Amino acid sequence: MPRPTPAQFCTGTLIVVLTTVALLAVSGATAVPAVTALVALAVALGVLATALLMAADRRRRSATREAPDRRRSEPLPAAQPTAPEYARQR
Repeated sequence: MPRPTPAQFCTGTLIVVLTTVALLAVSGATAVPAVTALVALAVALGVLATALLMAADRRRRSATREAPDRRRSEPLPAAQPTAPEYARQR
């Protein structure tokens, strides 16, 4: 299983922290079960964001790797002879 890059990890962590702060500020929750539910929701959102970033990075990397291979695998057009085939035989 691929691991997230440091940038993806930091982005996920930032999303978790900001979402937690925003949800707690908006909801005004003070009870432990409510705070726990909001933190769990924020963690799930951070994990989802990191997974989406990893998938986008994988797609981008595979697209850049395939592009040079496509150019190499295409056959070059054959040179057109200037004289008919029977004229070049010996």
